[in-house]
Amino acid sequence: MKLNERSLAFYATCDAPADNAGFLYKKGGRHAAYHRRWFVLRGNMLFYFEDAASREPVGVIILEGCTVELVEAAEEFAFAVRFAGARARTYVLAAESQAAMEGWVKALSRASFDYLRLVVRELEQQLAAVRAGGGPVPPRQPRALPPKENGCAVWSAETPVAPAPAGAAPSPRPGPEPPPLPPRRRASAPNGPLDSASFAQLHEWYGQEVRALRSQWLRSQAQP
Repeated sequence: MKLNERSLAFYATCDAPADNAGFLYKKGGRHAAYHRRWFVLRGNMLFYFEDAASREPVGVIILEGCTVELVEAAEEFAFAVRFAGARARTYVLAAESQAAMEGWVKALSRASFDYLRLVVRELEQQLAAVRAGGGPVPPRQPRALPPKENGCAVWSAETPVAPAPAGAAPSPRPGPEPPPLPPRRRASAPNGPLDSASFAQLHEWYGQEVRALRSQWLRSQAQP
């Protein structure tokens, strides 16, 4: 598939619901000044516009291979989107509130295909456990902010390394823990037991619940 400015502009302004949207302050690449921009997150693409009424984005950030972390900056509620590589650019952004900052950081850290691979792997393990007759694994407890390293809270899509058993040689230092995965629980199968359901059926059942929760969330956001 070929991408050009026209197709990107159409995707950025299409009627499909965005994963996240709102105003952020973006630090200029060559200057220290911050500029208020309207940001729209769709999939693994972060578009930014001059204002909310603009029909063409000023730019786009592809969120593959990035790390999102909190930083200390002139603007309050600042965070950075960093990429590996000596010449890779770091995007410093700032939200207008603590809640907005946490929402953006979580949304951006879950936008890459690396995180989707983790989710798919988790679902595959859950499906295998259900088919084997085992009980569901207790869900992870979500947390508002991740642990800090060198004074900076870090989100990353790297897979955490399990602790080594007693007496074993220590493993290499693991990378930062990824954002918490969705809670695991058994879905009620409308037409039969889960151990006889196909992946497509499971996908449809979970998808109905996700769509219902998303619609409920959108209605709550629309209320004053």
